[in-house]
Formats: sequence, C-alpha cells, structure tokens
Amino acid sequence: MNRRVVVTGTGIVSPIGSGIKKAWGAAKEGKAGIGPITRFPVDDFPVKIAGEVDDFEVSEFIDKKDQKKMDLFIQYSVGAALSAFKDSGLTITEENAERVGVYVGAGIGGLGSIEKWHDVRVKKGPTRVTPFFIPMTIINLASGQISIRIGAKGPNSCAVTACATGTHSIGDSYRLIKHGYADAMIAGGTEAVITPLCVAGFNSMKALSTNNDNPAEASRPFDKERDGFVVGEGAGILVLEELEGAKKRGANILGEVVGYGMNGDAYHMTTPSVDGEGAARCIKLALDDAALNPTDVEYVNAHGTSTYYNDLYETKAIKSVFGSHASNLLVSSTKGMTGHLLGAAGGIEAVFSIMALKEGIIPPTINYNTKDPECDLDYVPNLAKEKAIKVAISNSFGFGGTNAVLAFKKFEG
Repeated sequence: MNRRVVVTGTGIVSPIGSGIKKAWGAAKEGKAGIGPITRFPVDDFPVKIAGEVDDFEVSEFIDKKDQKKMDLFIQYSVGAALSAFKDSGLTITEENAERVGVYVGAGIGGLGSIEKWHDVRVKKGPTRVTPFFIPMTIINLASGQISIRIGAKGPNSCAVTACATGTHSIGDSYRLIKHGYADAMIAGGTEAVITPLCVAGFNSMKALSTNNDNPAEASRPFDKERDGFVVGEGAGILVLEELEGAKKRGANILGEVVGYGMNGDAYHMTTPSVDGEGAARCIKLALDDAALNPTDVEYVNAHGTSTYYNDLYETKAIKSVFGSHASNLLVSSTKGMTGHLLGAAGGIEAVFSIMALKEGIIPPTINYNTKDPECDLDYVPNLAKEKAIKVAISNSFGFGGTNAVLAFKKFEG
C-alpha cells in the first residue's frame, strides 16, 4: 500500500504568536520573538534571554482543573493540536476513531514540573508531591491528552529525538498513513523548558548566545557573528490525512507530504558529523522517498540553529546534495525569529514550510548582517521573498546525531 498523504490543518504556539494567522504573519514580517527571561530570576545567569510565549490563552483549550494535571509542554501541545484539528474540519466518529491517531513528541518534556516538585519534596517532604506529577511530566502524555480530548483511538505514540523530534513525529505519521495503518494523524512537536536547569545546562555547554543587551538580534543563523542559539518554547502541529479520504469529505488541502528521511551520524553526542555527512545522507533519503531530483527542490527550511558547526555543516550538506543547484535554492532559518524550540522546532518549521508552499512567500533569515564566507547560500536575508514554489524540504538535526528531513509539495490534485 502506498497512499498519498496531505496536510489539512495547522496549529501553532510560538514566541512570535499563538495561532496560525498571528504566527505566520509575524514570520512573513521577520519579527523577532526573543526577549529577557521572565520565568525565573536570572541575576546570576550568564544567559538572560529566551523566546518565551506570551499570548497563549490556556483556558481556551483546557479547564482550570485539568491545567493542574499538565506541565506547560502538554498545555502547549493541546492548544496547538486542538487548533489544528479545528482548522482541518475533521470529525471523529465511532466509525473512524480507530483510524485517527496522535503522534506528538518533545525533546525534554516536563522539566519545569520536575524542578518545581523536586523543590517541594526537599522542602516539605515526599507526601506533598502532587499525585499528578508523573502524568504531568512524561512525554507521551502530550499525545495522550490530545487523544482523550478529540477521541482519537488509532496509533498513539511520540518521538523523543532531541531537536529532530517534531520532524520525526510528522514523518513517522506520514508513513503510518502511507502504508495503511491510519487514515489521519495529528502530529508534531512541543517543548517548554525555559527553566533554570535547562538554561544552566545549555549555557555550561557554551551552546547559547550571550547577546543579552540585544535579544532581538541574538539568534542570527548563518551570520558570521553568530555566538550560539536562543532557547524557545511552543508547539507546532499538522493534521495529516490520506488524500482520497480528505477529498471525499471536502477538506481544504494545504499541501502534501511526499518524502521522509531519517538516519544517524554515528559520530558524536552533540557535534554534527564532519562536513554534514549524516545530514546530507538524510536529505538524500527524503528526496529518494519522494522520487524527487535535487533540481526539483526550491526551498529549504534549514535547521539553522545559529551555532558555528550546525550552520557550517548544514550548508556543506546542502552543497553536497544539490551541487550546482544549491546556488539556486532559497534557504532560510526561522529560528532567527523564534529561537530554537528544541523538540517543537520541526513541528513549527513544518507549519512554516507548508505555508510557504501555499502562499508563495518564503520567510526570511533575520539578523543576517555579516556574511560568513563559509556559509554562502541564499539565506533569504532579513526580508521575506515572494516566489511561487512547488517543492520544499525541512531539515532537523538533533543531539546524538539523529537526523530527520521532510519533503513537501504544493498540492495540485
């Protein structure tokens, strides 16, 4: 069985806006969502900036009693998923419930709740820890809580693959539908770890930007002056459906998923393999799965973290795969605006890729001011570009050398 898979709904919670209209509008305008950290005191932290979500109205999606049972990463996932589900117009009935699944992952999960309730245990004793502690922190409860709310009884799982999580979740869901194990999937990634321990940990790795005085320009993918990534938070969700079923119910089809690659570097626990060798193989896998030639691709939504080795090796990987065609590609990293959403990054970047195909607008790489001679592609610097495109890919590469790439097409029947 080899069925076509289309996108019929999108949902997003992000530092540049919650809801597709606001977030995509901000992405097209090149607005930065990075600012001072407000979630905890940062006086003794070298890093004082992050991409916080400031407009998520949780009560629109979850009642007050249930909010207490969910870490923030689950709340974000529920909000984005219910928005995507509403956008899709999909209805779950007794007849189709077992054919609709949920596959939403996170890279780290409920770290904020772990920190909070560990502190309670230390100060007040073990009996004061909430009975909801375990289900509010474990990662598969994002998928679990979503499925409970919409009645999806089909495949229910999650990827936990660091910064590739959202892309793996969507890619695995694409294959479940393609090969007949489900007819529709709610898929993507979520993350909410702007916490003392997370920021301290990444800072100790020297992975974060310390441009505290100018947070809006701190995340600068592919720019020669980049000095690390900025932690962001949020969720990005797609509703995927089998084409014929979507057409039969009159769904508004936003785009098509046509290929998926996943592999490993087998090189280092945090550094990508030299010259992006693993990333290049992964891009090739996605193109082969989609039966695409390199020259078919017009836009690359890059992983583009604003770290030295990622940006350099991703550029080299793109050149390796696309050869002379690399100079024709539009390549942009939306992380300049959102920061790095870790497990949610691939989810929101898939949303942006679909919107770029649908509207013919390529979101920019903002804060690109100083050219790096080692990174010399067209990164759509600072301003969005209007161009009708038919094929895009979205790259995600995570710690441990885990790689994932999705290939999308503009839907044309």
